[in-house]
Amino acid sequence: MNIRDGYALQLAVKQGYRIVIISGGKSEAVKTRLNGLGITDVYMANDTKEKTLAEVMDKYGLKSEEILYMGDDVPDLSAMKMCGLPTCPADACPEVKQLSLYISDKKGGQGCVRDIIEQTLRLHGKWHVQLTESAK
Repeated sequence: MNIRDGYALQLAVKQGYRIVIISGGKSEAVKTRLNGLGITDVYMANDTKEKTLAEVMDKYGLKSEEILYMGDDVPDLSAMKMCGLPTCPADACPEVKQLSLYISDKKGGQGCVRDIIEQTLRLHGKWHVQLTESAK
């Protein structure tokens, strides 16, 4: 993750977006950071992403067209096919890029999460840039 991803993630949560992390990674530090940003649905060491996504969809009553999914490698393909807006970072594998409706110009760990969230929030008029009085 990029440090700037954190701002976008916590803002999306505050704006009412449900952020779900389904990762094959096993880092407890990453899970702790995500929880600290307000993300409660964090599924680490996951090798059945489509099954977990189906469970999340059922749990929250979500439809495919309501889901944006960012994947970067082959294990993401099945889950990406279940959602309305499959996306990926610039350095995703070719199969993921082929399936994606949007490819960020940022690589994984270099701000691709921020890119996707910022664009989504701007599209919905929920990206708030707050300036302090001294910065105006």
